[in-house]
Amino acid sequence: MNILAGDIGGTKTRVALLIGQNDKLETVREETYPSRDYASLHAILHDFLTAPGEPPQAAGFALAGPVQGRRCRVTNLPWMIDANELEQRFAIPRVTLLNDLEATAWGVDALGAEDLLTLTPGTPGASGNRAVIAAGTGLGQAGLFWNGERHIPFASEGGHCDFAPRSELEIALLHHLQPEFGQVSWERLVSGPGIVRIYHFLCEYRNSPPSEALACELSSRDPAAVIAEKAGQQADAICVETMALFTRLYGAEAGNHALKMMATGGVYIGGGIAPKILPWLQTQTFLEAFRSKGQMRELLEGIAVRVILNDRAALWGSARCLLSRSSPDS
Repeated sequence: MNILAGDIGGTKTRVALLIGQNDKLETVREETYPSRDYASLHAILHDFLTAPGEPPQAAGFALAGPVQGRRCRVTNLPWMIDANELEQRFAIPRVTLLNDLEATAWGVDALGAEDLLTLTPGTPGASGNRAVIAAGTGLGQAGLFWNGERHIPFASEGGHCDFAPRSELEIALLHHLQPEFGQVSWERLVSGPGIVRIYHFLCEYRNSPPSEALACELSSRDPAAVIAEKAGQQADAICVETMALFTRLYGAEAGNHALKMMATGGVYIGGGIAPKILPWLQTQTFLEAFRSKGQMRELLEGIAVRVILNDRAALWGSARCLLSRSSPDS
């Protein structure tokens, strides 16, 4: 089967033409597009599909937003995507839309040992449900239900649940953001924009504005990347504190998600940020926040936690989902 697969995020959109047979995928062609440079997914697909080659027999798209029926409004883009419209416009017999984290969940079993970094191995031989959480432009979450024979992925919008502060500093952070957002979700903090919000809060809270040179870098480059870079170099105390707090919050919400999914089969940390901040995730800060759940600490200590290093998990997952289904979505 010739499959058109896409991973549509707020920052970039990756599209690939794959050949799928049974559980195996072979990439024929792949392109990456800056999402905000295009008015719609249609414009990207028009560009991609003008190249010569066999037309796709089916298409699967991983979308950073809630899929309702056969439509999805992408959370961090002004795009409404309709599967029926895509089928008609591009003459594709079958189009399936998936939440991007559900697609990542479908892609987990396509990953090899080289695609994963283990933060903690958990209890040997443990099985059961799995959880996926991924910070990037937003904060995605999904689960994989274990039915006794195989894992069945499903979507979640848990990243939009209320942020729960656990210290005076975090309470102050909540109060700092409430005038702007009202409801402060985990996504407002555990994401690329969240790193920047934490940094600006700490500058105000510590009465320590950035130096002129740092302010210039923050305004001329991706500010989250600058903050992480300066923290890694130990070049700025507020940047270091920002990444330490971000790491704690990421670990805390990963632990919350693991509890809600009863993820004894493991937690997978995906998204674009995790591979870039591995030294922070490998400190005890992340795992201590993950496990610090009172009566449930022992349960969480037995759960394996792995970072997904391969950023094609959602792309492959959308194709694997198509291959697993024998009939179109109803």
